[in-house]
Amino acid sequence: MESKNYLQDISDIKNMMSKSSRFLSISGLSGILAGIYALIGAYIGYRIIYSDNLVTIDGYNTLIITKQGTNQIFLIAISVVVMSILTGIVLSYAKAKKQNESMWDSTSKRLIINFMIPLVTGGIFIMLLLEKNVYALVAPLTMIFYGLACVNASKYTLGYIRYLGITMIVLGLISTYFLGYGLFFWAFGFGVCHIFYGTIMHFKYDRTT
Repeated sequence: MESKNYLQDISDIKNMMSKSSRFLSISGLSGILAGIYALIGAYIGYRIIYSDNLVTIDGYNTLIITKQGTNQIFLIAISVVVMSILTGIVLSYAKAKKQNESMWDSTSKRLIINFMIPLVTGGIFIMLLLEKNVYALVAPLTMIFYGLACVNASKYTLGYIRYLGITMIVLGLISTYFLGYGLFFWAFGFGVCHIFYGTIMHFKYDRTT
């Protein structure tokens, strides 16, 4: 009997240490919804890019994107990011409140800082590429820097975030080789992979709280 109590005490101590060092209120459902937003955004972007923009020059199909089309795609990408962030904040707050935990503490601050450093660096780098009219690398680099951000922040949250980050990095590298299919890799990474890992986290963590 004392042995069982001893093991239970060890388990309780481990749980307390995990909660104090990791932000565990990330909602898997927010990942699912972020993936859905990304797929919708990718579909709209596809319609904008490939709608009457293919022209034949010397027997070769060439894709020409107007300045207006580029601005529309940029607005779509920003909208997807904003909606994903807002959804994540709202659902994570609801989960933290349900668990009687603080949404904003030292752990969540470290999580955000470690997540934002690679993400902001990548965002600035991509903006500089856009200024130089280098568009082909935008989709791969968004996946690579986002993946690095997830891996960098994963030590302060659920372990599946690390796996998501590694997956995004690999997809970004593969997409760099197949530059003409950047939008499809982007949709698979930010859409399908978010839904996949979000579903796992939802059924493993959200439904047990």
